[in-house]
Amino acid sequence: MIKQGFLLLALYVASALLSARAEYRVYQYIVKPRNAAVQVAKSEPRYVRSTLNPVAFYAYNGGRSSVDATLMRSWMCPGSTARRDYCPAPGDREETP
Repeated sequence: MIKQGFLLLALYVASALLSARAEYRVYQYIVKPRNAAVQVAKSEPRYVRSTLNPVAFYAYNGGRSSVDATLMRSWMCPGSTARRDYCPAPGDREETP
């Protein structure tokens, strides 16, 4: 009885692992420096895509006193981020070379 229960549990775990799908969220920000000296040299805001949520993004980039980041949008991507570019946002046209 115990062997059957263990076997059933092992089959359930194996099937759950095989059907698991990874996904991640991508955030798009408009980033501007807050430092006045940097603003003069680099006045253009830039678009940044990241997997860091807003709180982590600010922490990674030196806090709100260092950068001004405005979250523009976010979306989910299937798969993992291992050695790949982020998936395109829904509605974005994919450019062909």
